[in-house]
Amino acid sequence: CNYNVVFSQDSVNKIEIFMLTQTWEQIKLDMKTIYGIDFGSKNQGTLNQNPDVEPSYFDVLLKFKGKSWKNVGFRLKGNSSLKSAWASGNFKLPFRLNFDKFEDAFPGIKNQHFYGFNELTFSPGFKDPSLMREKLASEIFRMAGVPAAITSFYRVYIDFGSGLKYCGVFTCVEVPEDNMIKMQYGEEEGNIYKPESRLSAFNQLQFEKKNNDFAADYVDVKSLIAILNSPERLYDVSKWRSSLETVFNTGHFLQYLAVNNAIVNWDSYGVMSHNYYLYNHSVKKLCWIPWDHNEALMGNPGITGTSGTPGGSPENKALSLSMNEVTATWPLIRYLADDSVYYNRYKKNLKDFNAQVLSGGKINTLIEKYYGMLKPYAIAEQPGYSYLQGPAAFENAPSGIKAHLQNRKNLIDSFN
Repeated sequence: CNYNVVFSQDSVNKIEIFMLTQTWEQIKLDMKTIYGIDFGSKNQGTLNQNPDVEPSYFDVLLKFKGKSWKNVGFRLKGNSSLKSAWASGNFKLPFRLNFDKFEDAFPGIKNQHFYGFNELTFSPGFKDPSLMREKLASEIFRMAGVPAAITSFYRVYIDFGSGLKYCGVFTCVEVPEDNMIKMQYGEEEGNIYKPESRLSAFNQLQFEKKNNDFAADYVDVKSLIAILNSPERLYDVSKWRSSLETVFNTGHFLQYLAVNNAIVNWDSYGVMSHNYYLYNHSVKKLCWIPWDHNEALMGNPGITGTSGTPGGSPENKALSLSMNEVTATWPLIRYLADDSVYYNRYKKNLKDFNAQVLSGGKINTLIEKYYGMLKPYAIAEQPGYSYLQGPAAFENAPSGIKAHLQNRKNLIDSFN
């Protein structure tokens, strides 16, 4: 896999996507069956989503650095970002590419890949005037020793059937089951899951397998859920911890949790039952992999939260540092936080992250670098192909992220 080309860290790549007029019409018909409204028809009906149906793939042509890829699978993706764009008629649509999706129909593209990558996702910076939160958050996780998908910035041009249109700056994100797990964990033989579960009970439908799907083997996640929720934690906590660690990498999860709470990332476990992967490593056991960070680095929940539920606007739903408000409906957080050994480790992780990552200016240096890279392409975005409320929204955003991180650093400093 050529990470240097696909995921350039020092430049903003450019891709061009070409679809036929009838392809765009087919996409619109497909989306109408899901949402119930036409593209840009937010005032002409109620937007409804069938949660069991995801957008279909369609055949497009892709050009990049003078080369062409034919019959590439293109589909729209996302939840709130896609709903908003579809209803308002914004062409800056989140999407996913699968380079050999149509190999059965077009044998000439069998095992087609993009510099070694089979799939890529593209996030449009919805609710993010900085256009860098998705990338910045993934960098921060890795700085703290938490594996996360590699990302890079792209200028995206799409021909919807009537000529190329500049659709703005996107963040390209690698798909964990494609190469990320092999590259960052050194193997990929174990089960890879993308769950939609609170982990309070096992429901096979909530554990989408991304590999090994020929074998209905869910013993690893079944064991995790059984041990996590076992009453043993109430009468022999030492044995419960030992049992849990035979199937789940608790140390890794506590590190992830410290970083996630420190930077603020509300759209994650503890508030929402999605946006994470689990990988069953041969030695490290089930490991937690964070996913989807476009709404990270905003909001400022305090040291303690409102009992029972995170509240307020979506940006402030994130967990407090103490996580006192989290109920047993989120057992992986509540039960670990109730254990003094695990809770003290979590608090130490917070302090270490504060000292080693939030301090010293490393993140501010990245913010300034990304701002310089993105500025000419961000201010060139046009209405109907952008979420920005003018160039000033982008230009003012970096200072907001810096202030956010300073606020979080100060809060962690006062958390004992």
